[in-house]
Amino acid sequence: MGRLDGKVALITGSGSGQGQAAAILFAQENATLALVDWNEKEGTQTLREIENSAGQAFFLRADVSEEEEVQHIFTEIKERFGRLNVIYNNAGVGASFGHMGSIEEASVEDWDLVVRINLRSIFLCCKHGIPLLLESGGGSIINTASINALLAVPGGDAYTASKGGIVSLTRVLARNYGLKNIRVNCICPGPIDTPMIASRIAQPQYQERYRQTPALGRTGKPIEVAYLGLFLASDESSYITGAIIPVDGGWTIGWTPRL
Repeated sequence: MGRLDGKVALITGSGSGQGQAAAILFAQENATLALVDWNEKEGTQTLREIENSAGQAFFLRADVSEEEEVQHIFTEIKERFGRLNVIYNNAGVGASFGHMGSIEEASVEDWDLVVRINLRSIFLCCKHGIPLLLESGGGSIINTASINALLAVPGGDAYTASKGGIVSLTRVLARNYGLKNIRVNCICPGPIDTPMIASRIAQPQYQERYRQTPALGRTGKPIEVAYLGLFLASDESSYITGAIIPVDGGWTIGWTPRL
């Protein structure tokens, strides 16, 4: 028996980092998985790891900021499984992407690309995925934002704006679809040790900052985010919707350094 017995779950950005950790964990809990990533090599590697452990999954290479590709994802899920119970909108780019900085520093091209990948992708996956959730009797949508959506973190303003949009979209979708048996929640990770930010957190000044600032004094691990995703995907969270939940080791408590 697993915590996701009988559930079909889509996880975007499942090739590495938090998405990969969630995919492997969900498979261990008996979910049937649709894995999506733009990086075919990494996505296939996640699929292989799941299949080697007797999990059930298939992989699609897709850019979830492109509507036609998103439509194809849900067409494929319906043809293969006939239902969908969980949408885990995990795909995104980080605050250090490209040359994005403050409003004055960011190029229009970088701004548009970050918002497109982080926010538009969730709009598209919800737009085309919610009808299949409704056909399946409801389900759970899990959106990945960031603590940048909750705190005024300087730099990376396009990233912060896109993640703030995810928080607001989560709340309105929870309001709109609650009576249709669809729960919508949002995870706001803090600094998580993933390939996306590995080079940054390896720097001594960042390591010192992590030791001084968060309540737990360290970066997080992808699996620590994945376990919250598992809870929100499962029936254990059946009375939780519209929640914006930090997984941040205490960063949102405050920024005062330790004495």
